[in-house]
Formats: sequence, C-alpha cells, structure tokens
Amino acid sequence: MKQCSKYILGVIILCFFSVATAGQAQTSGAMESSKTEKKKKKKKKKYKLPKIDLSHWSVTTPELNAKGRAMNIEPPEILNYATDQRLIPYMYNDSTNGALVFYAFPSEATTANTKYTRSELREQMVPGDNNTNWTFAQGGYMKGELAMEEVSKATDGKYHKVIIMQIHGRLTNEQRDLIGQKDNNAPPILKIYWQDGKIRVKTKELKNLSATNEEILHEDAWDDDKGFTFNQHVGFGKFTLEVKVTDGKMVVILNKNEYAVYDSIHMKRWGVFENYFKAGNYFQSRDEGAYAKVKFYKLEVTH
Repeated sequence: MKQCSKYILGVIILCFFSVATAGQAQTSGAMESSKTEKKKKKKKKKYKLPKIDLSHWSVTTPELNAKGRAMNIEPPEILNYATDQRLIPYMYNDSTNGALVFYAFPSEATTANTKYTRSELREQMVPGDNNTNWTFAQGGYMKGELAMEEVSKATDGKYHKVIIMQIHGRLTNEQRDLIGQKDNNAPPILKIYWQDGKIRVKTKELKNLSATNEEILHEDAWDDDKGFTFNQHVGFGKFTLEVKVTDGKMVVILNKNEYAVYDSIHMKRWGVFENYFKAGNYFQSRDEGAYAKVKFYKLEVTH
C-alpha cells in the first residue's frame, strides 16, 4: 500500500513538472514572438521619406532627352521620380536618412548659357508653367535642410564647387521682345555655393547705377559682386539655409544664426525682373570623373 502511495505521488510530481515546463516553454515562445514583432516594428520605423512637396517643381538632369537637350521633367510626372527610369539615377530617396539625393556629373546635357550640368529643381508657381513667376515686390521665402553627401576633388586637392540654391531672374515676354532677345533668360540674382565645406553667397550688382529700366534688362548690364562666405564650417553635416526676399531686400540665413543681408540700390533696381527659386545640385566642374551628391531633407517655398 505504501509502495502504491509512493508510486501515485511520483506520478503527480512528474505531471506537475511536465505542465510547468510546458508553461515555461509557451511563455518563452510568446516572449520571443513578442521580441520579433517589436524588432519588425522598429525596422519599419527606420524607413523615412524626405519632407518635400514636388508638385510645384520641375527638374533638370545630366541626361539628354530625345531632342538632344538636357532632360527636364515637370509635374505631375516628377511625382513619380522613385519609379521613373529617367530620374532614378539622378534623383532618388535615401530612405535611411529621409533625404532626397541629387546626383550630377559633367555630361553633354547642358542648358542654355552654361557649360555645366545639373540635377536641380526649378520652382513652378503654376505646375507645368514657366511663365508665372514672382517679383521682389511680391516677395518669396525658401527654406531647405540639406547636406553634401559626396563630392569629388580637383587636381589642386580642393573639393569641386556646387551651387545648392539660386534665385534666377526672368524676362517677361514683353521685356524679351522690347530688347530683342530670343529667350526669357535673365541673370541669377542669387547663387549659393557649397565650397570646401563652407557656404558662399554670390549676387549681382549694376555696372552703371544711372542705367535706364530698359538698359538693365540686358544681362551685360550686371556684374558679379565680390561674394560673401559664412564663418561656419558645415562640411558634410546637415545644415539649414533660408532665403527671404522682400521689396528691395534679400536675406540669406545659415543655421538661424548667421545672416547675409542685401538691401542696396542693386536690390531695389532688380525689382524690374521676375524670379523663380532653384534648389539641388548645379555641379560646377567639367573635370573627367568629377561628381557630387547633395541631400535635401526638407524644402519649402512660400510667397
């Protein structure tokens, strides 16, 4: 009888440990499953997209189109840049950092009045239309958060220069006809460079302050200023640029703490032109094997 009791007790104890072990296994499995789900969720959170609305921008790339000119894609086609084979090599997402990358190198795909190539956005106030632009009297504001990802060096060991933002002038059709010019092109009043890890600003000045409003419509009426370089060394890190335009005044701001202010007679006389913003990678070299990649995390424009 005692032996029977011991036998029954042993069976009960064995069953207890079996149930406990199974429970631990289930709990352990549930914990592992939970960890796997959390890892999956974390991985999903790492996928980022740039905060850029492309519905009011066209883009020019270093590739030739069917007519032998620089490729230009306008809205709404530009919105499909992630799947458009014409754009994928030159304008693509860095989904790890949440940036839009612009890649450019010397090619035969140059635009009018320049020997350099670009992977650069052009503002279109009306999507698909280059004839609607803005004046300094109307004002404009552009803000970008960006970084130089990669850029080649020249034979002197210095990095190649890249224009990362612009304000380009434009003649109205009436102004174009008045001076007998074949196109609507006017000089850029603002060019912002990434140059050897610093941000450099170039603008225009009238050669003759007594020139008439008709005379200043000609590109040769304007000359480059001496330029201004911000003190901060941005290198290959992320930085913020702001451009504020009002009637007779232009301000460029780097990282909210350095300012370049232009409010001279040259800015006031510039009011005769229409303008549009540009942003991206306007590569300033024809060296063989040269290239640059510029990343934009954010880009916004208001008027």
